[in-house]
Amino acid sequence: MLARQRQAIILEEARRTGAVRVSDLVERLGVSDMTVRRDLDVLAGRGLVEKVYGGATTIGDRSTDEPGFEAKSVQQQDHKEAIAARAAELVHPGSAIGLSAGTTTWTFARALAGIADLTVVTNSVRIADVLHESPQPGRTVILTGGVRTPSDALVGPVAVQSIRNLHLDMVFLGVHGMADGPGFTTPNLTEGETDRALMESARKLVVLADHTKWGTVGISTIADLADASVVVSDADLPDDARATLSEHVGELVIADVSTSPEAGE
Repeated sequence: MLARQRQAIILEEARRTGAVRVSDLVERLGVSDMTVRRDLDVLAGRGLVEKVYGGATTIGDRSTDEPGFEAKSVQQQDHKEAIAARAAELVHPGSAIGLSAGTTTWTFARALAGIADLTVVTNSVRIADVLHESPQPGRTVILTGGVRTPSDALVGPVAVQSIRNLHLDMVFLGVHGMADGPGFTTPNLTEGETDRALMESARKLVVLADHTKWGTVGISTIADLADASVVVSDADLPDDARATLSEHVGELVIADVSTSPEAGE
């Protein structure tokens, strides 16, 4: 197979699913890891994909662009692991917490594996599955209903109605972007409404967002920066972002990627 034929297949798959993994392409195309990486370099050089750890994603920068779960799950993996580990330190046995849908909160759910006696409300099937696979004594997982989005969130009137009568200690919110002015945002209007309901059900809002989220703006504002009791980000967060967040949010927590569970692997 010629290089341009391989690249056409790779690009078609990336556009269809939002992301491609090197390991999957090696198996599908029957070529070496190095060959696939060279093809991705060519496509990235032409501005058709963005290379990420372990693969590539399609490029989108509009306020309504909403990458799928698989596309986002391969982005900033080590940063998400570090953020998840720090955020898990905020959770104590006996708490009732909410987790919004998203790959950062999904990573965070995995970090809760060792904490017993939790009630967890989520609008993410994937997060519910993670918590179900690591059962702990006294743990209750409540999954809202709703319509599924490209990022695997359950949203809409059913989800909002099921959340509104709840009273949670903390909500851990993953966001598409954060910026001074627009605040914490999402590219999906209906997901924004559902996330707001989840946020309003809790006494404390904790936002989990890696450094790439700073300056990104989705079409719908979930919350103002000042609404966050805590923002957990990573050490690559720019100085201007740190200054702005420190001014507006209750507490800015910076996770050290070098000490995350995945850093040495």
